[in-house]
Amino acid sequence: MSWMERVAEAAESRLRAAGIQLTLGGEPTLVPLEPEGPEWSVTADGPTKLAIARAMARDLQQRVWRGSTLLYCPGKRYDGEVNPRWALRLFLGDDGTAPVRWPGFCQPGLEGSPLKASEGPAWLERLGGLLGLTLQPVLLRDPLDPERRAWAAPLSVAAAETTDGTTPVTWKVAPWPLEDSLRELTGAPGPAGLRLPLEHLPEDVPRQVLTLEIDPEGWELFLPPLEREPLRLLLQAVADSLGDLAAPRLSGVLPFDAGERWQVLGLTADPGVLEINLPVCHSWQEYHQWLQRLEEVGARVGLRSWKELGDGRQEGTGGGNHLLWGGPDLDHHPFFSRPAWLTGILRYWQRHPSLAYLFCGPGVGPSSQSPRPDEAIGECFDLELAYRAIEQAEGQPSSEPFGDVRGLIGETLRHLHADRSGNNHRSEISFDKFWNPGAPAGCLGLVEFRALESLPSMAWSSTIALLWTALAAHLLEPRHRPTQLHDWGSTLHDRQLLPSQLWADLEGILADLAEDGLALDPAPFRAIWEWRFPPLLRWQGEASSTDVAPALELRPAPEPWPLICDTPVQGGFTSRFIDGSLRRFEVVANPAFRRDCQLLVNGRPLPLEPAEEGASQVLAVRFRFQRLYPCLHPAIEPHMPLELVLRAPGGDSGFRLHPDGHRFEPCLVPGFVPGAPAWQGRQRPTDHTIDLRIG
Repeated sequence: MSWMERVAEAAESRLRAAGIQLTLGGEPTLVPLEPEGPEWSVTADGPTKLAIARAMARDLQQRVWRGSTLLYCPGKRYDGEVNPRWALRLFLGDDGTAPVRWPGFCQPGLEGSPLKASEGPAWLERLGGLLGLTLQPVLLRDPLDPERRAWAAPLSVAAAETTDGTTPVTWKVAPWPLEDSLRELTGAPGPAGLRLPLEHLPEDVPRQVLTLEIDPEGWELFLPPLEREPLRLLLQAVADSLGDLAAPRLSGVLPFDAGERWQVLGLTADPGVLEINLPVCHSWQEYHQWLQRLEEVGARVGLRSWKELGDGRQEGTGGGNHLLWGGPDLDHHPFFSRPAWLTGILRYWQRHPSLAYLFCGPGVGPSSQSPRPDEAIGECFDLELAYRAIEQAEGQPSSEPFGDVRGLIGETLRHLHADRSGNNHRSEISFDKFWNPGAPAGCLGLVEFRALESLPSMAWSSTIALLWTALAAHLLEPRHRPTQLHDWGSTLHDRQLLPSQLWADLEGILADLAEDGLALDPAPFRAIWEWRFPPLLRWQGEASSTDVAPALELRPAPEPWPLICDTPVQGGFTSRFIDGSLRRFEVVANPAFRRDCQLLVNGRPLPLEPAEEGASQVLAVRFRFQRLYPCLHPAIEPHMPLELVLRAPGGDSGFRLHPDGHRFEPCLVPGFVPGAPAWQGRQRPTDHTIDLRIG
């Protein structure tokens, strides 16, 4: 048993002993080996994304989830996007069995012949016979593709309660008396089932229509929106009707009650990435295995969880890798009746900035996709009031219909765990899917940790999930929970965001867990830290061995980018932009360097004060890397080329920041002004960051 498995078993055994089953979900994101096209940078969809998503889904069906069924679903629609985003859903029984028995090896079929256009009406008649009825299809024209044939047949369910409490499925059909001039699909792209002239259905006919379309690429069924069991029966009838035919592509809407009996895995179009929505994982081991499978399948179809920057450098996909906590079902949810445990977790996260900033992407701070609740609202007062009110409900009689405090938690936290615009999805710890009856999919009991980035190694993501699980178990003990929030003030962004401080904070977390018998190996976390903050410059001084700690080390530091005003974009909408022109790096120098050497930036020395032996002084430099449009302070020139002079007893050395901003390169010693005053650009006297914009 590995150390990870031992920690997972120890943590989960504590949760089980407390009657808790904490489930995990995930949303890792992938990109192609050579991501080309706007769908792999800024837009959600494009010509290559659906094809590679289908290839990945088919590989999963063949090698990982044998017997699963693949459904193309319309997804969310956002302002400025013409069509809804799509999502491919694979579903399998929660016991691992196939809900639908397809005759071929895979669905869509890899074996057999496709249905021909001339065979469409006869096949629909055969399907109706298996359902015990006669379908009444209407033939529709496609203005975008004259070769496409599409038939639409109203099909719904009339449920009737029986004396034994069961609900049999009784199918209903209806004629669609549509004039010939109206028998045409709309001009939008996508499956025929999304392009039907439904406004012309008779008022007494439900908007539930089975659509068959046949084109040169094969045949496809758009299924009417049904509950889980009627949908399963319909799909089984489709499978039983095939004979020598290849199974069709399927489109439709996933039943709202699918999660009660089915496991569901999604492949979703998201800006710049392909997002994978994992099935609910009932243990850390399940979560870990899924990430391993995705890494293997991704490699086979040409996808990975990082981008190549050249020179051996890597960055994340640009998408998230969010982790979700929930319960096996809403009747056995771990947080609904344990509010003090939940607020203890939230306070612990607030007191440890590394959990928000170490594992996320380059965008941090109030304008990011995952702002901390205290930096979004600017202070701790309302958060503290809310957490106290929630934890005081522990063990008290509940007036809520469910007998617990799920409504109190949801109604309290969704207003506070939000960004500055009030978007409660954009939060470091989001409660938008916890308990909000007024929102679609708002009552799933999910706590979503969004400050997580896709990393080059899925094993790293598994390690982070293990840290989360260990902390959940650690904080079951009330004495391990902080009793109040910490008011970080300006130090949160000035000091705590620096790489050295993030690592020191994480070391404190690992020490807490080790003392509690949940010791995690720091090596993979150090590897993540090194990947996230690779050195811009390391200077060994007189040391001959690279194993010796450098006398001077510069590493990039996260910088919260400011939000600027609404900007018009194509399509008549407005968008909020951030000014990403600022960069920052941390300066770590040992006492000998501070005593004997000097570091000049663009001709002026940095105020490196002497430090005691074995100690280090925290210092960072903020500079304007580029001037964007639009941006804040357009009159301030960029500080590029950014030049350093390292003045040591053995002579001067010059360095210049590479135009891509990822390393300092040796250069001829640049000029400097003799007697130039040291940089003193601090917003506050107590700040650790020198801002070159203010001299």
